[in-house]
Amino acid sequence: MIPAEFDYARPSSPAEAMVLLAENPEAKVLAGGHSLLPIMKLRLAAPTLLVDIGRLAELRYQWVDGDQLAIGALTRHADLTSSDLVRTEAPLLAHVAGLVGDPQIRARGTLGGSLVHADPAADLPAAVLALDATLVLQGPLGERWVPASEFFSGFMQTVTMFDELLVEVRVPRSSQTSWGYQKFVRRANDWAIVAAAAVDGRIALAGMAETPVRAGASEAALAGGASAADAAAVADEGTSPTADMHASVDYRRHLARLLTRRALQGATGRA
Repeated sequence: MIPAEFDYARPSSPAEAMVLLAENPEAKVLAGGHSLLPIMKLRLAAPTLLVDIGRLAELRYQWVDGDQLAIGALTRHADLTSSDLVRTEAPLLAHVAGLVGDPQIRARGTLGGSLVHADPAADLPAAVLALDATLVLQGPLGERWVPASEFFSGFMQTVTMFDELLVEVRVPRSSQTSWGYQKFVRRANDWAIVAAAAVDGRIALAGMAETPVRAGASEAALAGGASAADAAAVADEGTSPTADMHASVDYRRHLARLLTRRALQGATGRA
């Protein structure tokens, strides 16, 4: 299908982008475009203005700042996967970025774009939730630092205001000696039917609610000394999966328990 008519602007700075967003409440931000453009073609989104920030190089970086790893929102998936710094300080994030889509998507898609798109079946939202990351939003009133646990507000919705940009993601530095990621897909490049990200005793699930969610019951069990198998057995508690053409509710619950166990045992990849 063909998108509805829209205007196009390419700001030269984040500040100019925020002015455009403030003046056009119905505008959408274009970064890599792999999430937004398909839904525009289906007319599930019909912005009056596209604000293209894809060439703002100042939002593409990775560096250490004290006890945190700071990552620019326009850092591409391929950059996360290839970065020695990210692989050292946040190996889960580097690994998960390498599982997103195909090489063409990873070469253009951005970390910030995936997070703001907020698909509950996407890989990177679950990863930043498990990593206990903080997302930095910038708007006319200054910066807001939002914990990942508060960022996703509903199905493909976040707390980002219409005149704000996601400019940075901050991940706590840690040894991350214990981590794993598992996702179940029909085909290699598909969205996850269910996915589980586990790192340092935290567990996040994709495909088990309208947003990525923490597996609180499993985390509590681990904190109480339970084995990986016993903790994973309650991974679906407190979740609200829905049935679709790919999986029933019961099957999604089964997958959440199975994939959580594998992730807790350090397994990585696609099931």
